[in-house]
Amino acid sequence: MRVELLSYGIPTAASLKKEPSLPEWENIFSATLRSREIQVRGNRKKPLNYLPQHPQQRNPNGLFCSDLPTRPLDDMGTILVTGASGYVGGRLVPELLARGYKVRAMIRGDLPQYQGRWPQAELCVADALKIDELREALRGIDTGYYLMHSLMKGPRKFEAADLRSAKNFTRAAADCKVKRIIYLGGLGDRKSSRSHHLQSRMAVAEELKSGGVPATIMRAGIILGSGSASYEIMYHLVDGLAIIPLPNWGHHRCHPVAIRDVIKYLVGIMELPETAGKEFDIGGSPDATYREVLESFAEHLGKKRFFLRIPFSNISLSAYMASLLTPVPAPIIHCLVEGVKDDVLCRDAEIKAVLPFEILGYREAISRAISREGLDAVDTRWSDAYPRVHKLVIRLHELRGRPRFTAHHSLLTTKEPSRIFASICKIGGKEGWFHSNWMWRARGMVDRLLLGVGTARARKRHPRLAVGDVIDFWRIEDLQLNQRLLLRAEMKMPGSAWLEFRIDSVGELKRLSVNAYYHTVSVWGMIYWCSFLPFHHFIFQRLIEQIEAKS
Repeated sequence: MRVELLSYGIPTAASLKKEPSLPEWENIFSATLRSREIQVRGNRKKPLNYLPQHPQQRNPNGLFCSDLPTRPLDDMGTILVTGASGYVGGRLVPELLARGYKVRAMIRGDLPQYQGRWPQAELCVADALKIDELREALRGIDTGYYLMHSLMKGPRKFEAADLRSAKNFTRAAADCKVKRIIYLGGLGDRKSSRSHHLQSRMAVAEELKSGGVPATIMRAGIILGSGSASYEIMYHLVDGLAIIPLPNWGHHRCHPVAIRDVIKYLVGIMELPETAGKEFDIGGSPDATYREVLESFAEHLGKKRFFLRIPFSNISLSAYMASLLTPVPAPIIHCLVEGVKDDVLCRDAEIKAVLPFEILGYREAISRAISREGLDAVDTRWSDAYPRVHKLVIRLHELRGRPRFTAHHSLLTTKEPSRIFASICKIGGKEGWFHSNWMWRARGMVDRLLLGVGTARARKRHPRLAVGDVIDFWRIEDLQLNQRLLLRAEMKMPGSAWLEFRIDSVGELKRLSVNAYYHTVSVWGMIYWCSFLPFHHFIFQRLIEQIEAKS
């Protein structure tokens, strides 16, 4: 398979996103704070004990590394960031670009949204399981960040895939004469850890160190930040359960670390060449039990929660039940929960002497993450790269011929396309689908029961959507402003499905239409389509009628 490198020019000032002015920002988070006031003890109202900062007060350009004690390296060549479509990699790329580095971002699929997200970066499409593609991605690279994992394959498959990817990367890096590798792994003792997930992360570290390229190993525990899988699991459990069952592992200790500090360590270590070949534990301060972390979530959410200690724990069952209450799927939860069976603590504090800066405690990390959620200012989410195959699935325009089944519903209107399209872009999430919401939610619940994505991933709160964004169990495949929104289904089904909203001109009127496309080659797929066919007119015709009425 050919590896494709795409390069994009430097953005103009007009193309950069404008920050709200200070008065505008004050209005934004004043409204947010009012919406988050919590009713307690009759009519008394208690606001949350945090205030989000204006980006210019937090740091210029909203980046994390402005106060690092290190300085950008003038002689640094091109830097490769693997896992750039993931949670950590997606936040590291803009930090490196802002410090003047040449960055090659490696992703597994040629997704259009990355072309606009990082105009200064070079995009590299490669699969770590294919060494030839890795060699092409690593060609001409000075330093490579290894930020990949295979947790989405589930507890039975990820270890072999992780190790194979690491072996390929080590060989390819040596072949391409890469000067340095930086790896972000997990805290834990390989000899005593009972977690397959942590053992796999440590095995990857050993493999990367075994090659001829100096590898800096950084080990982190729970990463707290808006959009991380750990954060969303704990947030939704605390938000949704009045009584939280807590096995014995709830009293084990950990060193949570804020995502901003993880990014600062990743950048700072790279700017200290003397750290090549060394290992560091990174964590926040102070350490805490998992129960204390959950209690901090409850405090910041203004929720009174009771913790019920239970003497047993079935990880598979716990992961499955938690997946029904959170946006995170059971396979990922299973791997993460395995890691809490032991204390996960930093064994040394050398990193604080090598790279001194003020780190956040877990309480402040939670506070900042919740404030970012409230302002809908989440830069990356774990779901950006889930399900893992979404980058490789067939697109509607790639089908040979037309889809096997289609359904079409439309109406004429005199309203402006911009108003209609704005209404279309509000579908999904907490606001629902304008009509028959219980049907959409029931389908989402069935999908979660079948270990699918369901509707718990929700969507961005603001209506400014982009290709690749998630809307419940759909993902945006194409977006043409005021003309077309094409969604691709990611729920469990015996076929492939798309939902298209179109606005076309018909004389002086506009036609608003919704088109359902379904492609299958199996008998079960045909039965599936026919079983839902009687509901299509009721659901889709009412849907576009409500879109038009509220536009």
